[in-house]
Amino acid sequence: MTTEPQVLQPSEWDTWYASLQSAFAADETSEEQELYRSLTETERSIGVWDEGRPVATAGLLSFRMAVPGGAVVPAAGVTMVSVAPTHRRRGLLRSMMRRQLDDVREAGEESLAVLTASEAGIYGRFGYGLAARSLSARIDTARVALELPAGTADEAAGLRLRQSDEAASLLAECESVYARAVPRRPGMLERRPGWERVPLVDPERTREGASPLRCVVVLRDGEPVGYARYAVRLHWTQTGAAEGEVRLRELEALDPAGHAALWRFLWGIDLTSAVVADDRPLDDPWLHLVNDPRRCATAFRDALYLRPVEVGGALAARGYAAPVEVVLEVEDAFCPWNTGRWRLSGDAKGAVCEPTRDAADLSLSVRELGRAYLGGTSLAALAGAGLVREQRPGSGALAAVSAAFGSDVQPWLPHGF
Repeated sequence: MTTEPQVLQPSEWDTWYASLQSAFAADETSEEQELYRSLTETERSIGVWDEGRPVATAGLLSFRMAVPGGAVVPAAGVTMVSVAPTHRRRGLLRSMMRRQLDDVREAGEESLAVLTASEAGIYGRFGYGLAARSLSARIDTARVALELPAGTADEAAGLRLRQSDEAASLLAECESVYARAVPRRPGMLERRPGWERVPLVDPERTREGASPLRCVVVLRDGEPVGYARYAVRLHWTQTGAAEGEVRLRELEALDPAGHAALWRFLWGIDLTSAVVADDRPLDDPWLHLVNDPRRCATAFRDALYLRPVEVGGALAARGYAAPVEVVLEVEDAFCPWNTGRWRLSGDAKGAVCEPTRDAADLSLSVRELGRAYLGGTSLAALAGAGLVREQRPGSGALAAVSAAFGSDVQPWLPHGF
């Protein structure tokens, strides 16, 4: 066996994907497999074979992702990574990570790589930093009220709702809203052809007794301005009282009234007394509208990991909340072409980032740069942990650059990949 990854051939997809499923103990339907087959970019997928069978897999997806400042830029999505239990501790993962980043750099189209991690401790050594988190909640809607501002409540009441028990029937309206929302929040991904089907995946084995996926769309003058996809799981007490729950899969709206109309709809679904929401933004609007946050059982988890593949291109691709002029000294052991000093000059309209020999203002690793890139974690917070160092203490460089890297809204990944 050689540890050198080989490019996946279309005829090898079935056995390659079976190896991935085995590693994750997956049990997918034929419809799910066909969807993921159609989304696989075989020319960007690799594997390691031993005696004719795949024992390690990895793929790249050609995404476009929103970054601070409103730009939507190319990003390589790392996906379908697995190593067979019989072949661990042989350097296979490292060789695939090496091959992927080298290929991305050589292609020269993507300055960022992003991933979601099945095990959070794996990818830091390859330079990936946690760039976005997600919120989950179980809201006791029987005892928690929405307190909507008067103007917002009046406007929301004037919007029209269109509901369907078949989520796919309202696909065009939902995708119209989603596409307009992408540039507004760092971390959101444009949906390339085929990816609009991913949020509709709804195998019965994962429902836990809930209904098939449903959808509601909010309309203003006939135009969609928001939507929610959800399921209802009914439960009855011994005395016959209904204690069902609404399981929110996805919700997006373009303005406060749209959000209000959707959340009020979910709150009022008959026979339910809770809304269970997973994978929501950390600053989701409903958080500021509930009268009793203690009965919302919130928690957060890691979601999106990011690493600059080309530091100069990555930092020049985003906008900055305040004018910034700084020299960053970056350490990148896995991609040594990034190691060195970089002069970043920019503002909300754009930026330039080039190598320099000038003295550094701040020093940090590429992993910390990935953590701060989308604006969800501040450089000042990382400095408090000793992970970012101000080279001339008291110069004010840290505070100024940390503010410039910030984002008005929390970064968020709307779906996995």
